[in-house]
Amino acid sequence: MGVALRVIGVLALLAALPVGVIAVFQRLRGRRAKPVARATAGLAAGGVVLLIIGLVVAPARPQTTTTADPPATPSPVPSSPAATSSPSAAPTTAAAAPVPAPTTAAPAVTAAPPPVTAPTSKPVPTRDVKAVSAGLEPAAAALLALPVKGRAAKTGYSRDAFGPAWADVDQNGCDTRDDVLRRDLTATAGSSGCEVATGTLTDPYSGTTIRFTRGVDTSSDVQIDHVVALSNAWQIGAFAWPTTEREQFANDPLNLLAVQGRLNSQKGDGDAATWLPPATGIRCAYVARQVAVKTKYRLWATPPERAATAHLLTGCPSQTLPTEATSAVPAPNPGAKAAPPADPVTASPPPPPPPPPPHPPPTKPTPPAPPPRPAPRHTHRPTTKPTSPAPEPVQSAGLDPRFSTCKAAIAAGYGPYTQGVDPEYDWYRDSDHDGIDCEHR
Repeated sequence: MGVALRVIGVLALLAALPVGVIAVFQRLRGRRAKPVARATAGLAAGGVVLLIIGLVVAPARPQTTTTADPPATPSPVPSSPAATSSPSAAPTTAAAAPVPAPTTAAPAVTAAPPPVTAPTSKPVPTRDVKAVSAGLEPAAAALLALPVKGRAAKTGYSRDAFGPAWADVDQNGCDTRDDVLRRDLTATAGSSGCEVATGTLTDPYSGTTIRFTRGVDTSSDVQIDHVVALSNAWQIGAFAWPTTEREQFANDPLNLLAVQGRLNSQKGDGDAATWLPPATGIRCAYVARQVAVKTKYRLWATPPERAATAHLLTGCPSQTLPTEATSAVPAPNPGAKAAPPADPVTASPPPPPPPPPPHPPPTKPTPPAPPPRPAPRHTHRPTTKPTSPAPEPVQSAGLDPRFSTCKAAIAAGYGPYTQGVDPEYDWYRDSDHDGIDCEHR
């Protein structure tokens, strides 16, 4: 419609042009030109009006056509159950009635969900559990697999939380202490198939040989150490265990060693970051056993402990974990005979070697009879000074030497001391009130 009006308007303007020219010539010749001029003006005016109307009406047409054309755009929809089932019917529907086409194509757009790609994840490396239990995995690799966290609170801990002491968890008729003594001592003899009355221990922590004799005053010379201390285990995961698992842990031969009683008390509940055996040759095997126990019972390591253990294992990269087989206790021997009660060899430990004589040996000045010349006063001091050496720390029988401060005790290689276990605990100040003083930090 708009195009037709514009065409007519243009033709009217073109027709008015020659008419106008004729009117001008007639005017120049003196003829009457009014009718021609009026016709020219009418044609020109009509053409302009028609041209304007055509321009106004023209934009309305594209709007109606564009609203009718969009149904063609949804047709290239990705393949889907709805779209693939009606490709042949779509052309006939569009040809017969272009208006309903959007109603059939619209559901196809909503029915085709965007492709979803499953997230890819890197395979998580798993540890060979059989290799760990068989002791074939290097201790350094097992250490890296342990979780690393800080210590939990000690709240709620007690020895009773791990069941009765030295329970017969393997039900072989013997308590765990005698089981470990039979495993770790040599030349053992007992009053029954289970009880170990005497034996010899090569202490792994110090390398010394200890003669063991069961008795009120002598049994504590050899103690059974929890390699991962019960209090330490409580703070790194055991607090969440059931009682049965804690009892199994407290009596597991993998976590138990017969050692010198004094060193066991000195260790307390320390880990590898606070205490290591004095014998340096056993340290790699000692921390490897701690790693094996924590691996078996899903315990974690503290950051200082992991750093100290990793630093130590760099010197023994081939160190493997101890096996369950090498830690197993032997079966009791019902035919074992009791040792003589008054064996002079095992009745008491051998006396300590005499201390070496001081050098140079002090010479007691004897009052000279009348000296030819009086000795200077200062010459008397060198002879008396060696006879009175610097005061040694006070030492009670069976206890560590007593020092003025924990710092001096630690510098001399003593400590830590646990409240209620070590009498030395009362000598010093427990600054952090955790029941342990003179801790090696």
